[in-house]
Amino acid sequence: MPGNSDTLFRILGDSTRRRILDLLAERGPLTVGQLAAEFPDLVASGISKHLMSLRAAGLVSATRRGREQIYQLDPDALAAGLAPWIAKYERYWSAALERLRDVAQQHEPRQIPASHHTLRRRKRRP
Repeated sequence: MPGNSDTLFRILGDSTRRRILDLLAERGPLTVGQLAAEFPDLVASGISKHLMSLRAAGLVSATRRGREQIYQLDPDALAAGLAPWIAKYERYWSAALERLRDVAQQHEPRQIPASHHTLRRRKRRP
C-alpha cells in the first residue's frame, strides 16, 4: 500500500486506473484481455502498465492461470489506504449525517411494526 495519501491519490487520479478498479469491483477477477476489451482506445500493454501501478500500490493482486494473469481488487488495501485521510474529515461528514438523521426522524410518519401488518392480513383471509 502507498506510504501516504498523496501517493494513493496520484495513483487514483488517473481515470483509467479508477475504471479498472471499478470493473474489478463490479465483475470480480478479470484477465488483462478482459480489461483491455473495456478500453478500445488503449493497447493491452497500456492496461498492463496501469495494472502494474495498481499492483505496486497493493490495490490489486494477480494470480497466474496458464498464460493469463488474473487480476482482482484488494478492497482491504484500498480501505486501509484511504482510512487515514478520511479520518481527518470524519467530524465534518459525521456531524452532517447526524443532522440528516435528526431531520429524517422528525418528518417520518408513525411506523407500524411489520408483524402488525402480517397479523392483520392473516385475520382477513378465510
